[in-house]
Amino acid sequence: MGDLSGPVYRDPPPPPADHPVRNPVTAFFRLWGWLWVLARYDALVPREVNPLLPAWARPFAWTVQLFSGRQGKQGRPGQRLGKAFEQLGPVAIKLGQVLATRADIFGLEFARDLGRLKDALPPFPIEQARREVERSLGKPVEALFVDFEPAVAAASLAQAHPAHLVDGTKVAVKVLRPGVERQVEKGLDSMRLGARIVWRLIPIARRLEPSAFVETIARALDLELDMRLEAAAASELAEVMAKDGYMSAPSVVWEGVGKRVLTLTWAPGIPMTDPDIVADPAFHQNELADKVVRAFLSQALDHGVFHADLHEGNLFAEPPDKLTAIDFGIVGRLGPSERRYLAEILWGFISRDYDRIARVHFEAGYVPAQHSVETFAQALRAVGEPVIGKQASQVSMGRLLGQLFEITALFDMRLRPELILLQKTMVSVEGVARRLNPDHDLWAAARPVVERWIREELGPRGQIKDGLEELRRAVRGLIRLVETPPQPPVIIQERRGDDWGAAGFVIALAALAVAVAGVVAG
Repeated sequence: MGDLSGPVYRDPPPPPADHPVRNPVTAFFRLWGWLWVLARYDALVPREVNPLLPAWARPFAWTVQLFSGRQGKQGRPGQRLGKAFEQLGPVAIKLGQVLATRADIFGLEFARDLGRLKDALPPFPIEQARREVERSLGKPVEALFVDFEPAVAAASLAQAHPAHLVDGTKVAVKVLRPGVERQVEKGLDSMRLGARIVWRLIPIARRLEPSAFVETIARALDLELDMRLEAAAASELAEVMAKDGYMSAPSVVWEGVGKRVLTLTWAPGIPMTDPDIVADPAFHQNELADKVVRAFLSQALDHGVFHADLHEGNLFAEPPDKLTAIDFGIVGRLGPSERRYLAEILWGFISRDYDRIARVHFEAGYVPAQHSVETFAQALRAVGEPVIGKQASQVSMGRLLGQLFEITALFDMRLRPELILLQKTMVSVEGVARRLNPDHDLWAAARPVVERWIREELGPRGQIKDGLEELRRAVRGLIRLVETPPQPPVIIQERRGDDWGAAGFVIALAALAVAVAGVVAG
């Protein structure tokens, strides 16, 4: 690997500014409560991992497992962890949703057990949902809906009710859980305290920017808790998806939208969480996997806006390969520089141009300038070569992630807050694709989209477009210059001689006035 044996961790700058912990004492005890719940469910250090632990760690694991209760003796690890997350609330459930997409790391059985967190939580009563709808929309339920049925899906923040409009259109009415805002606020308070503790006590984790990560999630949850914003996101993404054609989105029924209520046309097909999709011959599993990957990349690269919660619970499929996305509470956005960075990195791995990937990292400022571009390219090659072109079943994603972590640490790379949602969504998309087809080639699926973007944005056509954009900006600048020409600067110079001349003139004038007064008086 060359010269990779230097100091791994350097003192990072101070943590980024973030929101204060509202109640540190309560947040601290809540953190301990979370650890206690995980231990009671035998989900903190599950007994199944004991044989994999080194000898020195097993006494600690046995001590933690002594606190497991009756619920910790029942079920598989994924089932126990899912129940613990349900008890811990919406913030923990969001974490569980991400873990459930990684069957390639934790195993298919674990992912399926944890997958019930996506849309199979206990619903709250329909009478309570009707009151929330009426309070948010300011009118009776019957004024908009012919019928309003019990919930068919209940997630961590909201649940969905089938209903019909007056014209017969079937819709889904999404209603926030009562009191969920307060639950999220408490959970985020503890997460912020936990991020500070990690920052101070675990130097190796500082480059991951725990506080920035928490604030990014907090911002996403704030947006997700206002159904009006989700309606706007659904409308925007529906327009974007219609241009690409890889997936679609339901239409927004705006008269059924309020702060805590969202109404969308009914999504066709069956949910991707249905295990029959994987084996049903009516579905083209590989085409579905390709479309999930390409839809995400097209949204991110071509439009700079993407559905940032693309797990199976938010996707519906129709034979043979039609996809519909729902739940637009989390939307990711990328600026031009982030979009170019993403495309360059993906294209570099696809074409195995590790020097190009390394240069992009340095140009973007993701790797400090004191490091060697050539050595970083060498490290990237060590990660990429064992993966590119191989089937997913032949690649240990856990081993790959471990290697990436080690290499990014060696080069002092820090987590970029603006890329957190992008990275999270890429993990989810890959998990969905490989559940449909365990041998799915992510790189082959990505190649057409990335290749087209590189050709259009960085090729001759893109260079012409960039040149025209620069010319347009220059012409606008000249027009502003003509309309408001710059004023010449006013320069005031102080010279000592002039000051004495002015004083002499004043004294002479005063003397003349005295003389004139004397003549007049005489």
